Amino acid sequence: MAIDWELDALLSLNGEVHEVGGGLWFKIVAYKIKPTHRQPHGIEYCLTLHDQDNKRLFGIDNAHALKKPRKGPDYKRIMTFDHTHKGEKIKAYAYRSAAELLKDFFDFIDAEKKKRGIK
Repeated sequence: MAIDWELDALLSLNGEVHEVGGGLWFKIVAYKIKPTHRQPHGIEYCLTLHDQDNKRLFGIDNAHALKKPRKGPDYKRIMTFDHTHKGEKIKAYAYRSAAELLKDFFDFIDAEKKKRGIK
């Protein structure tokens, strides 16, 4: 079996908490689980960015299901748990790989720092 270096890199960050400037800080939780139809990647993850008051500004996780629409094209579709939190808004997230997950997360951190004038 081939080693998945990207996944190993993500898993090695489990429990990491770092300040990134301007009072912003992030936390990464990532560990292996048995794959399921809702968490098919074999990992449970939660990557969050917080402000100086510990308020979550952004997060990507697969810890819970999204609310299913009551009607429309997604009504009967089985959805994975992958999603983002931006403020109070929750949107589906298309997990592609552990490396892309980290890139998407750190791209958001960089954008938030730029928006706030933090270097």
